[in-house]
Amino acid sequence: MCEMIPERYGSVELHVEACRSLYANAAGKDKIMQDTLRSALSELVKKLQECTRGSPKRSRERRAEEALRLLRSISAAQLCSLDDAALRPLMRLLLCVQLESAHSSTVCRTLGQMMRQLAEVRRVLVLEEVRGCFAAVVLDSDQALQVKDLQTVSMFLEDSTVGHETVRHSCPAVLCRVEEVFCRVMGQQALRNRDLRYMAVKVCLQMFQLLPGEVAPLVWEKGSSILPVENILTYLMDIVLGESSDRDTRLLAGTAVVMLINTAPVVRDGVAAAWSILHVTQEDNWHLCVGELRAECRSREGDGVERLAICRGLLTCCRKDLLVCCLDNQEKTVLLEGLFPIISALCKENLQCHYFVFQALALWLKCVKECLRQLWGARGTPLLKEDSSLCQQLVQVIWNSAESPVEGVAEFVHSSFRLLLEIYELEWQHFQDGEKRLYFSLLNRIAALPWEAKVKYFPLCALLPYVGTNVVLEQFPELPHHLLKCLSANNLSPCASETYKSLIQQQRMELCRDPSCKTAPPSEQDLAVKWAQRWQPVLLKALTSKTTLLQSNASNHLLPWTLRTFPAAFGLLQTLLSIPAAGHLRAWACLMNVQRAVSGSWPLEDRSSWETLRLALCSFDDSVRLAALNLICCSPKTREPPAPVEFTMLRQFLPFNLNSESSPFRQQLQAAVRKFLVRVRDSCLACLQDRSRVATEHTDGRMEANPVLIQGADFVDWLALLSFSSLAPGYSYQRKKTALLLLYAVLETCTDTWSPNRKKGQPPANISALINWARRSGCWDFFSKSKLMVLISCLEDGTNEIRDLAAGLLLQFFPVDFPDDLTTALLERAYKLLGSPRVPEAQAGAVLAKVLIQKTWDHANGGCAVVGRLLQELELQYLTARSDLLLAARTSPIHGVLCALQRCLLENAQQGVAMSHREVGALLGLLERIALLLLGVLYGDTAGCSKKQETSPSFCAMGNAIRSLIAQDGDRAVGEQDDCVLLLEEHSLVLTCCWVSFKEIGMLLGGLVGKILEMPSLVECPLTADDLKRAAGIFRDILLKCRHCGAVEGCCGGFARFCAALLCSQEPQFREIPALMLEQALSVLQSPSTASITRRAAGLPMLVLGIVAAEETNKTRPLLALCVRTLMDTASSPLPEDWDQTLDLPQVCAVHTLQALVRGSALGMAMLQYAAAVTILSLKLLSSPYWAMRNAALQLYSSLCSRLLGPCLGGDDGSTHHRMSPCAFFSHYPTLQPFLLKELRSAASELQGHLGDARLRLHPSLFPVLTLLAKLQSGVSEETQFLSSFQESLLQLAGSPIFNVRVMASKALVAMTPPAEYMEVILQLARELCGPEDSCCHNLLHGQLLQMRALLDRALNTISDDQQVLRQVVAHIETRQWLATPAQLCPLVRSAYLEVVMLATRFCSHSFLHSLQTELLLQLQSHTQEPLFSQVGSACFCENAVRFVCEEATKLDEPQCAVKLWENLPIEGASVQLSLVRWAAEGDCWRGTTMQQVLQKALKASLKAALLDGSVEYRKMYLAALLAVMTPSDADLHFPYAPPQQPSSGEHAELLLVVLESGMWGPELLSQALQVLSLLLPLRAESLLIDRWCRLLEIHKVPEAPTVLRLACAQALRLAGVLLLSPPPKGRNADSALSVRLIGTGIYLLKDDNLQVRTEVAGFTSALARARTGSTGGHCFLTQVNRCLLFLLDLLLEEFWDSPYTLEILLHHLPEADLDPVLRDAQCTEPSCLYEKDEANVFSEPAAMSEYMLPFLLKLVEKVPESAQLGDLVARWARENTEPILENIAICKAFNPGDSPSWLNLLMEPRFHWALCGLFVRAVFLLRLLENMPDLTLQCNQMALHADLRLMQKLLSGHGVFLPSAIAAAIESELPA
Repeated sequence: MCEMIPERYGSVELHVEACRSLYANAAGKDKIMQDTLRSALSELVKKLQECTRGSPKRSRERRAEEALRLLRSISAAQLCSLDDAALRPLMRLLLCVQLESAHSSTVCRTLGQMMRQLAEVRRVLVLEEVRGCFAAVVLDSDQALQVKDLQTVSMFLEDSTVGHETVRHSCPAVLCRVEEVFCRVMGQQALRNRDLRYMAVKVCLQMFQLLPGEVAPLVWEKGSSILPVENILTYLMDIVLGESSDRDTRLLAGTAVVMLINTAPVVRDGVAAAWSILHVTQEDNWHLCVGELRAECRSREGDGVERLAICRGLLTCCRKDLLVCCLDNQEKTVLLEGLFPIISALCKENLQCHYFVFQALALWLKCVKECLRQLWGARGTPLLKEDSSLCQQLVQVIWNSAESPVEGVAEFVHSSFRLLLEIYELEWQHFQDGEKRLYFSLLNRIAALPWEAKVKYFPLCALLPYVGTNVVLEQFPELPHHLLKCLSANNLSPCASETYKSLIQQQRMELCRDPSCKTAPPSEQDLAVKWAQRWQPVLLKALTSKTTLLQSNASNHLLPWTLRTFPAAFGLLQTLLSIPAAGHLRAWACLMNVQRAVSGSWPLEDRSSWETLRLALCSFDDSVRLAALNLICCSPKTREPPAPVEFTMLRQFLPFNLNSESSPFRQQLQAAVRKFLVRVRDSCLACLQDRSRVATEHTDGRMEANPVLIQGADFVDWLALLSFSSLAPGYSYQRKKTALLLLYAVLETCTDTWSPNRKKGQPPANISALINWARRSGCWDFFSKSKLMVLISCLEDGTNEIRDLAAGLLLQFFPVDFPDDLTTALLERAYKLLGSPRVPEAQAGAVLAKVLIQKTWDHANGGCAVVGRLLQELELQYLTARSDLLLAARTSPIHGVLCALQRCLLENAQQGVAMSHREVGALLGLLERIALLLLGVLYGDTAGCSKKQETSPSFCAMGNAIRSLIAQDGDRAVGEQDDCVLLLEEHSLVLTCCWVSFKEIGMLLGGLVGKILEMPSLVECPLTADDLKRAAGIFRDILLKCRHCGAVEGCCGGFARFCAALLCSQEPQFREIPALMLEQALSVLQSPSTASITRRAAGLPMLVLGIVAAEETNKTRPLLALCVRTLMDTASSPLPEDWDQTLDLPQVCAVHTLQALVRGSALGMAMLQYAAAVTILSLKLLSSPYWAMRNAALQLYSSLCSRLLGPCLGGDDGSTHHRMSPCAFFSHYPTLQPFLLKELRSAASELQGHLGDARLRLHPSLFPVLTLLAKLQSGVSEETQFLSSFQESLLQLAGSPIFNVRVMASKALVAMTPPAEYMEVILQLARELCGPEDSCCHNLLHGQLLQMRALLDRALNTISDDQQVLRQVVAHIETRQWLATPAQLCPLVRSAYLEVVMLATRFCSHSFLHSLQTELLLQLQSHTQEPLFSQVGSACFCENAVRFVCEEATKLDEPQCAVKLWENLPIEGASVQLSLVRWAAEGDCWRGTTMQQVLQKALKASLKAALLDGSVEYRKMYLAALLAVMTPSDADLHFPYAPPQQPSSGEHAELLLVVLESGMWGPELLSQALQVLSLLLPLRAESLLIDRWCRLLEIHKVPEAPTVLRLACAQALRLAGVLLLSPPPKGRNADSALSVRLIGTGIYLLKDDNLQVRTEVAGFTSALARARTGSTGGHCFLTQVNRCLLFLLDLLLEEFWDSPYTLEILLHHLPEADLDPVLRDAQCTEPSCLYEKDEANVFSEPAAMSEYMLPFLLKLVEKVPESAQLGDLVARWARENTEPILENIAICKAFNPGDSPSWLNLLMEPRFHWALCGLFVRAVFLLRLLENMPDLTLQCNQMALHADLRLMQKLLSGHGVFLPSAIAAAIESELPA
């Protein structure tokens, strides 16, 4: 047998050769083997060989399945015809492949099926071979078993029938061998936490489970040889009790022990063993008794995992009869009395393994449900009576844990709750025990929760089947409204959609089984009507909502479930959607899209529906366009061919949607187009198959062309060309990203590239037939050289996303071979880019190098040569930097080559294993020298840096060192630039070189070490422990001695991978390195600093975080425990009395390091077990006398709050609410409750007896504690009885002398008070309000009012209007009116009282409100000549007083009181003035009322005074108020709006024009003035003011102007431009010059780079389009920006084509066509500077604008015969531009694309592509002029010009320049003869 396996693991290649030789020599020997059989066996051998190659897992599985199919294709008779000599090599090959694939269960199972098939033919031979192999590998080996050997045993047991029989036959021997493994593993500390131990436990578990008949006698029979099994049991229990830190292994060991108990032949013995193992909960040593086995269990400090492992094992695999059997006539069972107390205790503990604990709870309930009948039979009573202890404990555990922040716990809690209800229902049905009180008890508990509580909804869904929808909706009448509010919040939308789905599904079930429908079940229409009665208004409100998130969630979740559950609801909803109404277009598009997806049918039936679809495709709203696009693209039937109209719509849609700024829009666009392409591909394949079938039926083989094939192939070609033509340099990032995503969709769908890493989305098997047909038809040439050049140009884009997408396309889809000349040129260009000081250019060079190395790897080892040259280049750059760093930073910065090495080595699988120890060591040494050199530069002394100083220099010292370096290089003196605040370029070059190089060193080093150590097939690791310690030293130096945040964080990415690789290594000495580094880091932290590390401890926290975060998550994390313990001890140690504030304290650094651990996402859940202790520590440290410690503690506390409470949720009112209630919070962190309460009581007690004392008594931790409590949600009253002590302290804190403490105490009181108690607390506070004669503390009074306001604000959302308590509260408020009078001296108290009153105004009496309004008006009017008050809070009171007076006047439509204030606006006091205009500017309750007219009149009258006012704040607020009251509503803005013209309008406009033209104000004020001017402008075309206004728009529309001014220009167009451009009334002509200028301004602003600017102009254009059609009703929809651009151009050509400004505007948007400077710059070889000037407007896209302008220029040519003036203009233009055009065409003709380096320089230059577009558009324009103006005499031949253009277009398109489609089509069009 040993001959069968030449090596210990077998040699697949030797057996492959043996099989090939045997089957090849059998050729021609008919008696031995037939040719067909021989061929099948040879192919089978080939597939088996491919199973073991280093290919991805999916590839190996695919080959194994193919091999199985091949073997099954051989009949049993054929296999029987083979003798043993012919079958034996094949069996041995199968066994060797199984051994090599033992880690892959799928492959092994497939190979096992093959072996079983052979066993059916030669069972004896197969058993002989398998037993011999097993004995050689496992039983007879002299060496100890390794991981691979144990994997072989496991594989034989599970995945091979024959192997299972073999192990069964050798069971005792295998157990002995496994015991040897345990003995060796448990005796060696270094091996305790490795894979060998895990595999040994797994094999034990499998043997106990799969071989019970063989194991049982060894355990339960007396006198058997039990020593190996007893030792194994002892080892397993040692692992369970904590000998291993690997949690997964401990859990598996617990399961193995229980599986051993399962082998008990007698139930009584098994139950006794189960009770024995439950002794794991006791603290003393104990003996485990399992049958005849005895295992001594040594107690350890438990972490909960040992109890969890036993419980989980018992619940997952223990026999049910053992769980429910009572021992010795006792009523105690393992399931109830044994397991539940342990699980319940575990649920209450703050463990790291909470996920598994609640999994065990769900498993326990599942077991109880399965064993109910046995439990009922034993007990005779129900288990879950409502008042039973078990039921109450279960409900409480589930309720408290529903808000757990641990990921995954909530799902188990939900399933546990559902199981609890199922058990309760089964028990009720069995015992028929009265009413189901538990359900209604739970409903009441749910009802008490606020709608924001996530825990409210999952129990509601679970209860629905038991109580019914009617009961739920009667109990919660506000539930539909609450669901809508939940859908407006990301975190609550899944709950809301699940609740809605459950409600309507339950409703349908109830309606279908309604006993009233006796004759026939209700029809779908009847069901839909019933649904509509309750839910249709809710769904319609959500679908038409202006809240984007609500509408999106409703259309994505509610609408699909509605149409699936009630199909007839579609018709009901469709009839209610009125497209002219606001929001209904989006709802219509979503409805149609969902209907098609759900029903599979096309929902558009009439012409109006198609028009609506076209309107939706042109909408400004991304979601509307996407819904309409999905309606076109998506179909449930992928083989359904798209209709011609769908192709047409998509061709019209895509070009206008390539430059969207929304990333989600781009992703969803790609997804929709991919679905459409799948339809195209599959329908074409179906047609091709039908066509082939028809062709075979014709004798002549004729095949007619199919329109589906032609349409599909043409569309794919068009889409690919559109994508390639949109990738030229100079296009916006958005257009390029969209084009690349579309290109990905095309190539993934329409090529035969198979991706082994994807399970879905692979190309069909017959895709090659379609590809061949398309290529024969001249289509689908995706991989031509020109298209290759386009993608190569994207590799030099300035953004990572574009570069990486283009590189991915090149590597995944394009052929391996690049042309040789192009490869050489690209390689040189890559090296040139790597030498650029600009980081983006260097990164582009690195990506280019990566692409080249992977494309040339197999060609004469070209890839290896590239890596070798990069290493040489890095060495040269290091030498250059050592001699002249400034020169190196400018011409050969190190970071470029480092980035290239990282890309080439780490992102290329072939090179990862090819480096020898010498090469790796050389690279490591070079990186070490580079790091020391650059650190020395920052230190100013390389020798000093090498002395291992532990602290980094200050930024000042770094700056001085670099200045000295620069001074040494030139004549500039060191102190020459002392007065310069800006860094020199040389300074920036050095800093960039150093800091970016540090980041790249870390990324390269960490990735390289990780990749080497993760390679499983290496015979010898090229890294030694010394090498890794050197690498660790490099990381340590960079992280501790470099202050730059980006460099430190970038280096940490590599450091984390470095540590993770070491901790997962099989080498013990490698695993020790991170612990050693942590020890060194902590010693550095604890040592006194000699210089400041900076107050946030610089890179030290990142160093510690990188080490502890790398620990495996399934372990107990000993490094983290050590780290946290050390840091807390250090932070809490006494502080020195004589601290030098220029130095760092170890205690402060420890706190900052703790903060880094808390904030680290990798440690989020692991740090929760320390969160309470660290929180207490941080609050204590706030009392430190040192500012640095207080600052650090406060930052730590802030991070802890986010970690403790989970994600912050934003409310509609701008407030934030966290999702955890006080009860749940304190159940998770029980130690915090007494501590926080103690802090509150301590602070509150200091106030007792000192309420009248004005001295401040600051309690350091008080405000943070209040902040934490305020972020909780209110709980349920019966759960929060323990919170009464918190309420008492919070009520006392109302008297705090600190304003913010009073405010935060009021917010905390809301969180700590159950909603049911709100009104009682408010009433208590109202009663305590003092009267005018009482002596009171102003602080206490203010605090009480704040608490009343906070509670009342929340309470009024939940109580009814007629509650008795509310009436009492309002009565007390009315009796305290004196609090708003001057008798109350404190303005803050008056203001707080007014806020309370304004919350309760609808409940107050009319007389009280009138009296209060009169009183406030008197106070406001009595201070018109002087400041209102000089006290703190006077401004706040003034604002609230103004708000109350004005809102009451508006509400009652009695503005007389407010008129008195507004008429005196110019002479009011400053506070009153500001309050009045702020109320008008920020409110809108006055809109549409009489008050709006009052405001307009008063504000206009005081315009001059406001403009001359000295307060900038008042001027700004005044203009905002005037703008608000004069601007029409959004609905009115969609129509031409003519503001009421008054005689003073011209005067007002003149005032504003003077201000605007002087430019003496800031941009924000000028923008407001410009908008107000647009409203006050006398809209008469002959007005000179309009001309000045238009000139202002032209001045401020340029990209260089501030954004607020450009936005104001757009808003001015929307306010006044629509009426100026609307069709004038009869008898009056429009001013064409003004109209053209306004249209030109609109066109310019539509290409602005600010989305808000473009949105405003889109609104202007959409309203203008509607006005010109004469529509007067309905809603005006905003049109997409690119469509708006076309409309304005159409309007320009339609109405104003004869204006002299029209041609100027069209030509103005064309890019310059001068190629000469572009060519000169491309040939420039000077090194680039560090910074490149940004484009003023990156959204302008000159090439795209050229494509837009060309059709309109050609239309203008057609108008020439109709206007002599226009003819003169274009003729003059032609004469002036013919010569430059011809000169530039001559330059184009001289291009030599064959010169790859020069051509690449041009190809990467954006200005080259812009110039080409500008040139070709002008040339085509000139060509059409020559065609249409025969009298035009120019030195130009029309036919020659056309021929030149065609020639150039063909030349350019063949070498990577694809002109826009409109330009290319115009060139290709034929000239008339």
